[in-house]
Amino acid sequence: MKAALEECHLFFNGIYCDGRDGRDTGMDKLDAMRMFVRLVESGSFSKAARDLNVSQPTVSKQLAALEARLGTLLLTRSSRALAVTPAGQDYYEAAVRILQDLDFIEERILQGQSAPSGLVRVTLSPAFGRMFVIPRLADFRTRFPDIAIEMEVSGRHVNLIEEGIDVAIRIGRLSDSALVARHIGDMQMITLASADYLAQHGTPQTLDELRTHQRISYVYQGEIIGWGFQVDGRQVAVDGGGAFRTNDAEHIRGAVLAGLGIAHHASWLFTDVLASGAVVRILDQHAPPPFPISAVTVAGRRMPSRVRQFIDFLAAICAEEPELRIGGG
Repeated sequence: MKAALEECHLFFNGIYCDGRDGRDTGMDKLDAMRMFVRLVESGSFSKAARDLNVSQPTVSKQLAALEARLGTLLLTRSSRALAVTPAGQDYYEAAVRILQDLDFIEERILQGQSAPSGLVRVTLSPAFGRMFVIPRLADFRTRFPDIAIEMEVSGRHVNLIEEGIDVAIRIGRLSDSALVARHIGDMQMITLASADYLAQHGTPQTLDELRTHQRISYVYQGEIIGWGFQVDGRQVAVDGGGAFRTNDAEHIRGAVLAGLGIAHHASWLFTDVLASGAVVRILDQHAPPPFPISAVTVAGRRMPSRVRQFIDFLAAICAEEPELRIGGG
């Protein structure tokens, strides 16, 4: 016991020990902290186990051991959800600070010794990823071969904390104070239709005329998104309901090319067919201001260099594309 105690060292605000006296080692404590933080943020044993690459029973056993060591309940379980106890919330907040400090110190030391490495989890829309990110990803991997990228492709707004996402691409104004946004580009919404559709049905010159046409609409979380315009400096909305509706941007593109009606969507989705003349922009005099494209991360956390490099990569993509460039849509 004495020999074991002599090998114990201060570890943050606790004790680092080699474990021969039966107590947890410092690394065990770190593993327990990481497990608990992931468990709280994901709200699920199965999600935490997946993210940590361990089995669900392992997570359950680690939590039970942590609670036994601390002598208190950290989480309450039900069939539907996990709830954090007051003691669990205190432990979570302290663990987050300790892990952030450790990651920051390690990153500072490693910056001069090795290139950024690790996994970056990013969420973005299907069309944006396919058209702009995937084609350039090989260049990024050449520059940073030790950084792995995992994409959560979704049209919905993923909860970054709950789902363990490092960075999200968001379009539009942001109001969530728990997020930090870097403005990397702009998206211009335009109104357009195929040349064949306009030849057959005529070209609307006013918003009132637009309302009489077949419209192709975007659906978000079950809601049909209205179309925003500017008239004499005022914001005016047009009902998005019409001939065809979908929650997928590339289906909107396909519907426009098929001549199903008029759409109001991102200009970058139609760059090639606008240039060819197959699709025609209309009502540009009432086009709304551009929407910001942001790379969003969780507030209050130090950003690993691998995440920072990936955000720089996304910003460079937008800067290279006229339809995504800030102020250039």
